[in-house]
Amino acid sequence: MLLIGSLVAVAITRAVAGPILSLQKGAEAIAAGDLSHRVGTLAKDEVGRLSRAFDAMTDAIDRRVRERTSELENAVAERKKAEEKIQKLNQELEARVIERTALLEAANRELEAFAYSVSHDLRSPLRSIEGFSLALFEDYVDRLDDTGKSYLDRVRNATMRMGRLIDDLLKLSRVTRSEMVREKVDLSVIGKDVAGRLAESHPERSAEFVIVDGLISYGDARLLTVALENLFSNAWKFSEKAPRSVIEFGVLHRENIEVFYVKDNGVGFDMAYAGKLFSPFQRLHRIEEFTGTGIGLATVKRIINRHGGRVWIESEVNKGTTVYFTLG
Repeated sequence: MLLIGSLVAVAITRAVAGPILSLQKGAEAIAAGDLSHRVGTLAKDEVGRLSRAFDAMTDAIDRRVRERTSELENAVAERKKAEEKIQKLNQELEARVIERTALLEAANRELEAFAYSVSHDLRSPLRSIEGFSLALFEDYVDRLDDTGKSYLDRVRNATMRMGRLIDDLLKLSRVTRSEMVREKVDLSVIGKDVAGRLAESHPERSAEFVIVDGLISYGDARLLTVALENLFSNAWKFSEKAPRSVIEFGVLHRENIEVFYVKDNGVGFDMAYAGKLFSPFQRLHRIEEFTGTGIGLATVKRIINRHGGRVWIESEVNKGTTVYFTLG
């Protein structure tokens, strides 16, 4: 009886423990990454049904993993194609930039040579006209009547104005072509230096400069000095008829952007003509009223544009003018 009982116990243990052990090994294989492993029992009992359910689950996981792997492989392939395309476009863009840069440098050299040639060719006859008109004025003025003297004055004034125009055109050309060096710039210091030079050149003028301290920005110090020289000079010129010139240089904050301004209490102008002011040679006042070549604001605009900013004007007749500008 004991022997028969032992044999029956062993048989039952094998019948139950075998499939369970197979399930355990299958779970360990899948956990190790072998999704091809199957338990494969055909038993009709609960353990058999569990093993088949386990295999069905493994099949579902395997299909999902294969699908996901295929999707990832496709995504990687597409990304690789996109990267190759971007790399090719970057190479083409770099080649174009190099080509355009070379063309621009060549054009700048030609423009510089042209500007020098034009300047030299224009100055030669101007010097002759100015020299002979001066000799005529010094040696033969007593032989000229008032009309002749008036004509001679007009000739000399025209030659001097032409000389200033040539100088301003060359300055405008240099502003466009010069290399920029960005650094921290104290605009207040530059403004005070420009104001001091203006006051020294016209000690007879009654003028007040109001310059806010600590106007700091980043840009090319040399170009920004040229811009402020033009803005202060315009404010100084167009406020000369006021009993006391008041020129302000400060900053406003609009939507977290610093907006610098130069304000005067001069003659102002009709805003209907404001759009013309930043083009070369555009003037709103007769040369007899205010001297100048109409290059100053065009120079300012090009300098501000090169800094990634913008410039605009607000004015009213007989109530002064304010020029605003930002720096990128």
